[in-house]
Amino acid sequence: MAENTDEKKNPLVAAVHAWCDCSLILRIVIGLAIGVVLAFILPGGNQAIELLGTIFVSALKAVAPCLVFFLVMSALANAKASGGMKDIVLLYVACTLVAAAVAVAASFLVPSIVTLPSAEGIENTSPQGIGEVLTALILKMFSNPIGSLTDANYLGILVWAVFLGIALRSASDNTKDVLKSLADAVNKIVGWVIQLAPIGICGLVYQSVSSNGIEIFTEYGHLILVLVGCMLFVALVTNPLLSFLCMGKNPYPLVLRTLKDSGVTAFFTRSSAANIPVNMNLCQKLGLDQDAYGVSIPLGATINMGGAAITITVMSMAVAQTLGIAIDPFTAVILCVLAAVSACGASGVAGGSLLLIPLACSLFGVSNDIAMQAVAIGMIIGVIQDSCETALNSSSDVLFTASAQYRALRKQGIEFTPGKDHAPYHEPAGE
Repeated sequence: MAENTDEKKNPLVAAVHAWCDCSLILRIVIGLAIGVVLAFILPGGNQAIELLGTIFVSALKAVAPCLVFFLVMSALANAKASGGMKDIVLLYVACTLVAAAVAVAASFLVPSIVTLPSAEGIENTSPQGIGEVLTALILKMFSNPIGSLTDANYLGILVWAVFLGIALRSASDNTKDVLKSLADAVNKIVGWVIQLAPIGICGLVYQSVSSNGIEIFTEYGHLILVLVGCMLFVALVTNPLLSFLCMGKNPYPLVLRTLKDSGVTAFFTRSSAANIPVNMNLCQKLGLDQDAYGVSIPLGATINMGGAAITITVMSMAVAQTLGIAIDPFTAVILCVLAAVSACGASGVAGGSLLLIPLACSLFGVSNDIAMQAVAIGMIIGVIQDSCETALNSSSDVLFTASAQYRALRKQGIEFTPGKDHAPYHEPAGE
């Protein structure tokens, strides 16, 4: 007891505990501010401070291939079919594809140019048409699986994870549990790395500001506006349109209800997985079928990733535009599909989608070292980007689950009011 009392009296120990008790968002903001201050106090570069950012990026580069491999393989191996899920899954897929298309269109209309420190002095040639892109795509898809992991070939990793995941669907439950445990373990490691974000961002911001001046935040502000603008457009325009087409009624009461009850919480937790209990509770209040939302909400936390698709697309397009890589319409379509598929592998922890940017960048022949610089930039702006992304992802899980079940109610001739609390799904209104 005396030892614990002494620890509490120790100012250093108390400061460490206070720091760990702070939210990650606040710690990142503090790290960002310290990086800017240090850049003015110690201009010209300091290797020790810059090393903090280098270690953080290296840790991200090390864990990202394993994350994609085990997460996708485990998700496919453990997937279970559920009756009445077709409409919900179709809405999830449509939302993610539409979100990627919106991001591509916005990137063409408002191009983003970012500073990529490791890109300096590296020559990058533009792919000569769709044929070259498809050839490179196919060769990367069917590369050696071990080589794909060691070389961070994300296309090869994704393909092998899909093949193994499908093949392991017939494996024993014990084997599937082992896969899930491995995926959970990698997720936990990602969480540890993300906890280092404040320190790493301090070093990255210091390096950027000391090398480029405070003007570096002008382009980051532009990038944030493009990302958040796309997410708002999807949340308030395209998602309501999909919901209306499904249930045939004004979707905005339901849209606003999901944003208020689910999106606000997800904005601060920055984790779709952490917001699952909140969404379950909201579905119960709306009177939805528990057998359906008990499956669709956890599934949505994995595959309904419109916000992640926007982040992956905008960031990869920004890298291509920075390097002067021309993107034709056919390549843009491939990017939409690739971003939507890779978004489904986004981790349930904060910043998970950023680790999949290299997968989309590889479509343009961009090296992993350069792509990871975009990931580092994403971590810097992640205080806003990742919060908005998670709010969009998580709120739309409930939106589309409810929309699909309202569609079933309409077919049964049962009256309902979107966004309002109802009696249980299986009981007609008024009973």
